[in-house]
Amino acid sequence: MYGVLLIVVLIITGGAIAFIGDRLGSKVGKKKLSIFGLRPRHTSIIVTIFTGVCITTLTFGVMAAASQNVRTALFGMEKLNQKMKTTQASLNQATEDLQMAQQQQQEANDALDQSRKDVETLKAQQQELEAESQRLQEGNRLLELAKAELMQRNDALVAQNDQLGQQNSSLSSANTALQGQNSLLTGKNEELTGKNASLTADNKDLETRNQDLRNGLLTIREGDIVFRAGEVIASGVIRGNRPAAEVDKDLQSLAQLAGRNVSSRLGRNVSDKDVWIYKPEYNSAVQAIASSPQDMVVRIVAAGNLVRGEEVRASLELYKNSIIYKDREFILARPIALKGAGSGGAEQAVMSFLKEVNAAASAKGILPDPIRGSIGVMDGAQFYEVVNAINGMHGTVVLSAYAKGDTDALGPLRLIIKEEQMPDQP
Repeated sequence: MYGVLLIVVLIITGGAIAFIGDRLGSKVGKKKLSIFGLRPRHTSIIVTIFTGVCITTLTFGVMAAASQNVRTALFGMEKLNQKMKTTQASLNQATEDLQMAQQQQQEANDALDQSRKDVETLKAQQQELEAESQRLQEGNRLLELAKAELMQRNDALVAQNDQLGQQNSSLSSANTALQGQNSLLTGKNEELTGKNASLTADNKDLETRNQDLRNGLLTIREGDIVFRAGEVIASGVIRGNRPAAEVDKDLQSLAQLAGRNVSSRLGRNVSDKDVWIYKPEYNSAVQAIASSPQDMVVRIVAAGNLVRGEEVRASLELYKNSIIYKDREFILARPIALKGAGSGGAEQAVMSFLKEVNAAASAKGILPDPIRGSIGVMDGAQFYEVVNAINGMHGTVVLSAYAKGDTDALGPLRLIIKEEQMPDQP
């Protein structure tokens, strides 16, 4: 609006000066005035030129007086251009700094995301290590119990050794007494000589047993238990109602599997013949399977604690086999309250639920592990997937367990676990 007003004022001013100059030129021309001795025609031209100069001078003067921008355009253009160049350079530098800062911020964000992922990975590894530590602590506890049992046996063996030593001394004394009476009892010399030989043989036998006891004690102190009593060495399902020869062939294959498992545990080659099974028990098992109308689960288990270096003594366990759970068959469901449970509470709740599933499946007929009592397998990823799923829920959650695939009495039982949020009670 200010520029329009300035233009209007300039137009009016220019028109007024032009009008005055025209009138002045007309009067000069009519009166034929002369300036500086010039002819009237030339005097009129000079007046017209002077009027134009006045118009231009007055126009610039009014514009310069009325507008700071005009003064800047007339007298400060070079300075303004220099300032614009400096400002543009500063703007370009600021733009480059901004782009660099944005790039650094993006790199920092990427590094932060990677750090978060690393923290999550370390947390998962820590949880796995804690679970492994608990398992090792349980194993150490069982080893301490076995060690205590072995120490008791050691004490009993030492006591028996002392008793045998006393008997040996007593027998030696009796032998000496009999030799002293030899001159008096000539008639009984042959009988006493026979007894002396018998006592000498007993003495050697006692010395041999003493050495065996010492070797057994050394083995107990320095050896390690490879298989615990009742631990399954190999297991499988053998079809029943078949000729005894076929059943015997399948049992021999299972014994070969036991030999390979023992070799893997001992770190040296052990054949199936080195896995010793009581022959009448073996024959009885062959007859029982051959006459059974259904398939049988056969387990080869350690007959006692197997110390490294000892013979592998085993026994057979037979169980009737059948399909216990069909694929996706329902096993058990339990509600779990998660109010204020936290991550540790969620893990404990899932562990308790799995123990109930283990008990229910065992009661229905799936054979548990004789040592750990477990009947199923569940990897850590599936376990923590269930824990993380219920961590995001609140209130009461119902956990349901279903069989993953057909499962017979031999097992193992694989699970499908589903989580369902219960609606809040009004």
